[in-house]
Amino acid sequence: MSNLKNFLFTSESVSEGHPDKVSDRISDMVVDTYLSNDPYSRVACETLTTTNKVVLAGEVRGPEIKKDDLIQKVRECIKDIGYDQDGFSWKDTTKIETHLHAQSADIAMGVDSSGNKDEGAGDQGIMFGYACNETDVLMPAPIHYSHKILRLMAEDRKSGKLNGIEPDSKSQITIEYKDGMPSAVTSVVISTQHSKDVNLAQVKDLCMPYIERSIPKNLLGSLDEKEIYINPTGNFVIGGPDGDSGLTGRKIIVDTYGGAAPHGGGAFSGKDPTKVDRSAAYASRYLAKNVVASKVADKCLIQLAYAIGVSKPLSIYVDLFDNDEEKNKHVEKLINENFDLSPRGIREMLNLNKPIYEKTSAYGHFGRKPDELTKGSPFSSTTGGKCNI
Repeated sequence: MSNLKNFLFTSESVSEGHPDKVSDRISDMVVDTYLSNDPYSRVACETLTTTNKVVLAGEVRGPEIKKDDLIQKVRECIKDIGYDQDGFSWKDTTKIETHLHAQSADIAMGVDSSGNKDEGAGDQGIMFGYACNETDVLMPAPIHYSHKILRLMAEDRKSGKLNGIEPDSKSQITIEYKDGMPSAVTSVVISTQHSKDVNLAQVKDLCMPYIERSIPKNLLGSLDEKEIYINPTGNFVIGGPDGDSGLTGRKIIVDTYGGAAPHGGGAFSGKDPTKVDRSAAYASRYLAKNVVASKVADKCLIQLAYAIGVSKPLSIYVDLFDNDEEKNKHVEKLINENFDLSPRGIREMLNLNKPIYEKTSAYGHFGRKPDELTKGSPFSSTTGGKCNI
């Protein structure tokens, strides 16, 4: 975000049943499957989901995984999300194809370490990390509360506490900022798939408690009920991959900061940690969060840049949003002197060669509580360092 003091800002989230998130989940399952068998596997997996069809494509290097075993794991993902509908189901009515093949030898040559050459980045690119003091997890408030609404709805739907709501949902929250900090929620939007036997009034009654549970009372207190929009188009029975096709990597703003910070353009899901699109974005968030957690600044933006086959970052950029150039340069110097930001260094610092990615595929990759995710991962407080990502 800029240095504006008074403004409105909006972010959205989507649930694990959104077609793009179904694709992200499946792609990250493939990553975890390979890393479970060999922590140094290489994976770049894209997934297409549509009416009664799932297609996997991409490149891998690692142990041989039987096609039937992978297809079964895809069905398990779909079942866990909650799909057993006419147009998309974990059962055999949904056909699954896999078209994974060996990683390009040219790419492997650039990434592999050999002789005096350290392991290089899996691609060129720029990655951003951001943190701010708006929430206890140092994430921007609009995206944080948008995620929370859908995550709580999904938990209750899957446990049987929330009936009549189906897996495909979206949320959107607008917050008024005063003096640079969240002051009040000015609108909430929830669009959720529902069963045929539930009408719009019932959908609204089912969703309202999740708004109240997710957003702090001091932000929600003055919200006009007319500014709460639940299924504003009316009926939403046909959803998920049957309603819209899904592709891996199409929700990169939802995955990060909800538009509150720049994005380098590279998606996370389906990529092993040699791909700096993923690992360097995690590292830059880790660094930014440590800066804010250490009270050095109220918010921090970090950019890292890489070239394919080159181990060290080409540049490090730090913005503390306080117009103190000397302090910015000092933080940049400390990062350079104390952190190994090579692909290998990042993976070792954050323990990224583990099957930890499937659980990150929905509700944001950052600002997650340890009990939501896998212990011993960079998303868990059991990892070394001042704070997790």
